[in-house]
Amino acid sequence: MDFLRTKVGVLGGGQLGRMLCQAAQPWNLPLAVLDRRRSYPAGGVAGRFVEGDFTDFDDVLAFGQELDVLTIEIENVNVEALKRLEAEGVRVYPQPEALATIKDKGLQKLFYNDRSLPAVPFRAFEDARAIERAVKRGRLDLPFVQKTRLAGYDGRGVSVVRSEADLPRLLPGPCIVEPLVDIRAELAVLAARRPSGETAVFPAVEMVFHPTANLVEFLACPARIPEEVERRAEELALKTIQAFGLCGLLAVEMFWTRDDELLINEVAPRPHNSGHHTLDACITSQFEQHLRAILDLPLGSTRLKCPAVMVNLLGAPGSQGPAHYLGIEQCLAMEGVKIHLYGKEETRPFRKMGHATVLDEDLDRALERARQVKDTLKIVAPADVA
Repeated sequence: MDFLRTKVGVLGGGQLGRMLCQAAQPWNLPLAVLDRRRSYPAGGVAGRFVEGDFTDFDDVLAFGQELDVLTIEIENVNVEALKRLEAEGVRVYPQPEALATIKDKGLQKLFYNDRSLPAVPFRAFEDARAIERAVKRGRLDLPFVQKTRLAGYDGRGVSVVRSEADLPRLLPGPCIVEPLVDIRAELAVLAARRPSGETAVFPAVEMVFHPTANLVEFLACPARIPEEVERRAEELALKTIQAFGLCGLLAVEMFWTRDDELLINEVAPRPHNSGHHTLDACITSQFEQHLRAILDLPLGSTRLKCPAVMVNLLGAPGSQGPAHYLGIEQCLAMEGVKIHLYGKEETRPFRKMGHATVLDEDLDRALERARQVKDTLKIVAPADVA
């Protein structure tokens, strides 16, 4: 079948869905998108936008039955509907069984254990009270990281507990608890796999997180790690995507520890924030690569054209309302700065409103310029415009 005639759909109309649609445009391949409101970021660029709920069985089933290939931009979708669609002959990527495992962090951790993939150790708990009891009885050491088993995304569903004073901030519901790992660096490697078996990996990136929002603040590529660690990180990402048998992209977040171990933190079976720099810095972007993979096309070159630093453009603290971008012209005047806005009408504190990629042959200069962008560009509501 001519892939240009393939009917491709995406569950989720946020910024990832938007950039998938944009990646398909050079091929004149319109993507259909399902999400609640056409005003979402993908609404203005989708070939067809269907208003509906990607967590609702009937909405997902009806949407998918009109498609040849269906993919996602977020894990929190109705997997049972995806299983039905797969049984009816729709090509669903990531495959529903793999997605069901990945979206539940408890099942995801058990998967790694069962396949001898190195990962951060964990314990499962029914709820916050069970964690409190374990701490008080001396059966759980501080500090630790609590993660909800379901629906964690963009820093949500994660709580860092450093002392008993932090216990009231525990999150409700089933969860896992991990020790606070002593790390040298937090890395991510994007792996791609197509149904015919071809695989590819992008160069490892180094992530620097915002201290309070738990979102990636800066992302540097190439990662500032030894070549041998880079090789091991890429091998681990390939081993992980092959273990899942997954088609499409898999973002593998991992820790490089003080003991020189590489431990899987968690994975995301879709385009990922850690790969946004590829739009400007790599031969093939993560979004084009995901489309190539799910359409079983030859995978593109992942070669880095230029060192790059990505900075998330977040809504200013304490400001909510229609978005105004202060300082954007100054940033556009900076050499090597590429700004991507997601078209979100309203800003909120720490909301991802866009990202900027800074290109420079000198990574340290790129990092410094990325800090300038972060300090210069402020996203605020009208009431906060000076």
